[in-house]
Amino acid sequence: MSQTTITLLDGGTGRELKRIGAPFRQPEWSALALIEAPEYVRRVHDAFLTAGADVITTNSYAVVPFHIGADRFAAQGAALAALSGRLAREAADAAPRVVAVAGSLPPICGSYRADWFDASVARPILGTLVAALRPYVDHWQAETLSAIREAELVREVVGADGKPLWVSYTVEDGLGAAAGPRLRSGEHVADAVEAAVRLRAAAVLFNCSQPEAMGAAVGAARATLDRLGGAARTVRIGVYANAFPPQGAAAEANSTVLDIRADLTPAGYLRWARDWVARGASIVGGCCGIGPEHIAALRSVL
Repeated sequence: MSQTTITLLDGGTGRELKRIGAPFRQPEWSALALIEAPEYVRRVHDAFLTAGADVITTNSYAVVPFHIGADRFAAQGAALAALSGRLAREAADAAPRVVAVAGSLPPICGSYRADWFDASVARPILGTLVAALRPYVDHWQAETLSAIREAELVREVVGADGKPLWVSYTVEDGLGAAAGPRLRSGEHVADAVEAAVRLRAAAVLFNCSQPEAMGAAVGAARATLDRLGGAARTVRIGVYANAFPPQGAAAEANSTVLDIRADLTPAGYLRWARDWVARGASIVGGCCGIGPEHIAALRSVL
């Protein structure tokens, strides 16, 4: 493990905002702090930086009509996305080491629901986020994508602006080994990884699924990249799992505030991360429910 250079991501911004007492409710989720008390967002960035994160992510995940409503997005969406970028950039620039800022590009039509995706609806919304975030971010991080076509739209909208694209898929929780790892759309992870290579992604990651589902996804990604060969071998693999119970096909990420699993302590999460690295991951962090204490544990060992 010591021979692998690990890049540490931050953890779940939304649940950390809730934990420290920031304004937080459904359906606005993490966007509510941007709207009402952005100083809390900076506190969360600073906490993850203190824990040792090499990358912090803009708090733009919930800055979409799905969370804040169509009218508010039309009036404030660009300004809120820009604020999320500025807060992350200022935190990164104030750090005593080089820290990158990832521009979070969420699933525009709803998390976990590939069946709700409509490119004609998502395209202008995604364009607003990209334009607002572009001055502040070092790379694009398209997160919690349930379907390949979501990744294809991201590449279309960000274009060839010189910023690396990291594509992060969410995979089905609780599948048996015989079924193989699949996206929540039902598409095979191998096909999704091939698509990421075709879309010129610099990294392919898996996020917002249970730790138990991630090892098989990493293994399938590594095998696919090795099979493709050439430049595909340079595409990095990453994982940032959540601490939620299993989420089925009808799940909606903002339908309720889910419980956090008690077993995913920093030590417990570290055990999973060791396995992902052993299978080929070189980017590791956390999603919903994974806090600064988890990132500090990863930093101390990885």
